[in-house]
Amino acid sequence: MASAVRAMSIRPARLAALTQLRCQLTETSYNPQSLRTGAKYLRARLRGPSMVGYYPDGFNIAQIMRQYPTLELVDDDEEERLVDVLDRKKRGKGAPKKAKSKCESYFLVFRSLFLFSREAFDGLIFLFLI
Repeated sequence: MASAVRAMSIRPARLAALTQLRCQLTETSYNPQSLRTGAKYLRARLRGPSMVGYYPDGFNIAQIMRQYPTLELVDDDEEERLVDVLDRKKRGKGAPKKAKSKCESYFLVFRSLFLFSREAFDGLIFLFLI
């Protein structure tokens, strides 16, 4: 009975020092307030590499078509995209023309901003040069 009383009389500061020393020896974090630190998740093994290894590599139909031209494969998605592009161009919704020279690029910018014709644009350039 005397030993039980003696064991209960250990000071809390002494127990805290013992816990801190134990954490240093076992290389664990000392957390006397029992706060959430996320150490469990930081110690866990990363899942990314095994997930990447689980799924097979995707295949590219265009790449297969280039490697084996004798198979005469057809990429349905690419064919549909080309048809859609042609339809949009017919309706006037296609991509704008690319300028082949610096002068043409100025013309295309002005035309998009002010809706000039080519002749009117040449007249404006002439006025700026004077």
